[in-house]
Order: sequence, then C-alpha cells, then structure tokens
Amino acid sequence: MDDVYAGELSVPRPWLARYDSGTAPTVDIEYTNALEMFRASVARDADAPAIRYFDATLTFGELDTMSDALAVALAGEGIGFGDRVAFVLQNVPQFFVATLAIWKLGAVVVPVNPMYRDRELATVLLDSGAVAVICLESSAQTVVTASVGTDVGCVITTSELDFQSRSDQRIFGSASRVRYEGCHDLLELIEENRGAAPDPVDLEPSDLAYLPYTSGTTGPPKGSMNTHANVVFAAQIYRDWVGLRPGGAMFAVAPLFHITGLIGHVAAPLLSGAATILTCRFHPVVAAESISEHRATAIIGAITVFIAWTDNAAVSKELLSSLESVYSGGAPIPHAALESFRAKFGHYIHNGYGLTETNSPAIVVPNSREAPVDPASGAVAVGVPVSSTHAEVVDENDNPVPVGEYGEIVVSGPQVALGYWNKPEETAHAMPNGRFHTGDVGFMDADGWFYVVDRMKDQINASGFKVWPREVEDVLYEHPSVREAAVVGVMDPYRGETVKAFVSLKEGLEATPDELVEFCKVRLAAYKYPRIIEVMSDLPKTVSGKILRRELRVPR
Repeated sequence: MDDVYAGELSVPRPWLARYDSGTAPTVDIEYTNALEMFRASVARDADAPAIRYFDATLTFGELDTMSDALAVALAGEGIGFGDRVAFVLQNVPQFFVATLAIWKLGAVVVPVNPMYRDRELATVLLDSGAVAVICLESSAQTVVTASVGTDVGCVITTSELDFQSRSDQRIFGSASRVRYEGCHDLLELIEENRGAAPDPVDLEPSDLAYLPYTSGTTGPPKGSMNTHANVVFAAQIYRDWVGLRPGGAMFAVAPLFHITGLIGHVAAPLLSGAATILTCRFHPVVAAESISEHRATAIIGAITVFIAWTDNAAVSKELLSSLESVYSGGAPIPHAALESFRAKFGHYIHNGYGLTETNSPAIVVPNSREAPVDPASGAVAVGVPVSSTHAEVVDENDNPVPVGEYGEIVVSGPQVALGYWNKPEETAHAMPNGRFHTGDVGFMDADGWFYVVDRMKDQINASGFKVWPREVEDVLYEHPSVREAAVVGVMDPYRGETVKAFVSLKEGLEATPDELVEFCKVRLAAYKYPRIIEVMSDLPKTVSGKILRRELRVPR
C-alpha cells in the first residue's frame, strides 16, 4: 500500500499523495560508491562539461585524468585507504579534482570552512586525525600554524586564480600567487604525474566518503561519518527531485564545504552528468551573470542569496531566466521573501530541509508543487519526506505526537549518517537505531507537510551557518575585562538570525562594545562573531547561578 511502510515501519505516510507524478515512494541505491557513480558519467560522455569556472571549462574526462594524477601524487606522500584529508578551499575546480583523487585512494574528505581561524581549524585537524591538508595559498599560513601538534604531514596549496584567465576583480580583487616553503602545489603535482593512474581500491557502501564537522544539536563540533551509500542516495534524491539532468547545469551558490555543496553541487552533478558552475565565492552580480552566461538550470542556496538578488537593482529577471528549478535550504524561508523574489524574477523558491547528518535532503518540496503556509504561525512548510525516507514528530519520551502538535523532528532513511567520529555515546543518543533526532521543533499537518518552527537548544542559525553560543562565550571570557558572557540568537531580516552577546565587566575595568566585537572578530569565523554586544551591570541568573539566556532573548 502507498500510504504505509511495508515491514517494520507500518505507519501512515500521507505525504506520498504530495509527490510529483512518477516519483517512487522507495528507490534503490544505484551505485556501490560515489566513485563508481562518477565513472558511470565519464563512460556515458567523457566530453560533457563538468565544471564551468568563469572562462574555463573542464570535462568529465579531464576531471578523471587530473584526479588520477593527483591520486598518484598523494599516494606517493603515503596517503592511503581510510586516511583523512582536510580541504580548506573555496568554490573552485580543485575541490572536485581533489575529492575524486581522495576517493580513488579510498581516503576520506574532511571539508573545512575556509573562514576558520587557527584554533577552530586545529580542533578539526586534531579530532579527525587528518594526515594532509589541501588549501588555498591564502589560507596556507593558518593551516601551517593550526597543523602544529597534529598528524598533518603534508600541505598542498593551490590558487583560486588557476584554470580561469578572466580574473574578475569583483571576485579576486588583488589576489596573487604566493608559494609557501615546504608546501606542494596541486597543479604541479598533477602535471608531474599526468598519465599515471592509482592502484584500484575496493570501496564498500559503508566506507566513509566525507567527514564534515557539525555542531549538531549538542556540544562542540563533531565529525559526521557520511558514507558512500549516503552520498549516492542523497545525490539521486537531488537529481530526481530537483530535476538535474545531462546537459543541465547547477549553479554552486552554497559553499562546497557545506553539506548542501557537498551533495547538491558536487555529488549530484557528478551523478547526473550535469555541469557545476563555480564562481569561487558569492558576489550577487557576478553570480547572476554566471548563471546567464553558462545557462544554469538549477540552484540550491540559502534564502539570503535570493534576498540579495531581490534587493539588487543590477540583477535583472533576464539574468536568471535560464533557471528551471530553484531551491533553498539551510534556514527557513520567510514567506514575504519568497513572494518578493517571485514578483521580481518569476521563480518560485522551493524549500528543502536536511542536516549534515542526513547528507542534506530529507524533507523537500516536490518540484511541481508550492509549499503551504501555516495560517497560525505564518511558517512556510519545508516539504515532505523524500523517497525511502520516514520522518515523524515525537515528544520528549520519543513517542509520536498527534498531527498538528509540536515535537522534535526525527528522520530515518538511507541518507542518515553512520554516526559521529569516535563518539559512540553521542551517536547512540542522537541516532538510536538509525533514527536521527534533529533537535528541531516542528509539526506535520494532515496532508503530510512538515514545518520547522523552532530549535530545541540554543544553537544559532545565521544565514544557514550554525553557531554554538558557548564557543563565542569562551572567546569573550578571554578578554581581560569580561566578567560574565552570554550569547543568544536574535532575529535578523537578512541573515535569519544573528549573534548577540551580553557581557558584564570586572570591577574597575572597561571595554566598549566595539572593542569586544573586534576582539571576537579576529578569533572567530566571520559568521560566528557577535554583531551586537550589550554591556550590562549584571546578567540574569537562576538561584543556583546559571545565566538565564531565555530572559536575554526577550526584545529589549
């Protein structure tokens, strides 16, 4: 029956009636691993464009040849099956070449936010046990510093200026080539080994493909063990639900280190035989011009991207006219922003919901439908569970709640990660029996649409990036004048949420809000440092002395 699961999960699935015509309730994973998935696309059409980067084009065949050569070079550095290799890269072609090279060795990609400072990067390198780092030349000094005391034995640098010759100043500014002593150059390694191929590896579906780090629902960053089976399944969902096809093109507006980028911009196009359009970093006009130049057919990005285009007079309807499928994820879509974008460009923004631990797509608005708006809260539905996926809303005892009632959203399916790296207790807590407890509060309506209405914990979601308050507080406590600190998320019309800090000062010492902002700015990634700091004589506390964040969230 279409309205129930067969076997163990015999529960109603009202969302199946919302599926697009021809969308199957369940799907088989088509390939054993992501490398096999890519090689199938090479076999179909090696001359098809895989990457568009300004005035440069790389075909699927060229990606295959270059990644072979890089894999041989990496093997020569002692990198092999199961090793972790960190990427500190922007949206550049080298991300694709290096990903495929790593997979050809049976190794694991550890994608890292290039905005990380020394301390943040060092945390990931230590926890993952990464043995090598591939980074932009502009990040090399940070990488070298952060690698001290870790297992990193090899640093490979590359430049965003490589491949293209246009050097658009709006993106690259005064960027120049800088070589660091002791670091290898990625393109030189490829040329030195061009024509060579690595020894074949036997990748199983359960082998790790990616180890992205997430703050998740509790505590410090954790490595999400995302397998090859996870990646192939999630890529299929993007292909089939978003409508990615051979001859089409995905504009990569999400950072490639983010789970949306890893799956929607890397894996899904590699599976479908579509091109990925890259612009290194986001600039609203450059991005729109690239969409027009390369005839992008699909896009998946944070709602802030679409707001930026709506508000920019230089971005015309014509520049985005080639788009056939427009999706947003990472943060809820305000209904007003959705309608403003449609009024200007004629495109409806479909919502999608997923997390690092679900390899992105878990609950998605079908391509032919528009999401309903909850009349009580004004929230736009994030979608319905995708094929082979079950979602439910549960209470604090993990029991399903009635339709329309709030609870925690729980997801199970082939996209759920294996667990957290070296954290069995946290895995057991968050993913008991493969059921991922998202930490998000929401509800399901009678038609099977899911809505996200709040967060269970204190995590802040700024433009789709997750910020853990304690990390920001720890930095504030390093300031010699700070006595107490508390960090909360406050509503922001552009970023969804932004970071606000409250501090009290030690007696006899002084610090201005601007001074404290600058103190945090040089110690944290750009999306983490507080935009607003309020100095108080004392912070509200419980009788036991615990700072009451909930009182600080009340508009002041």
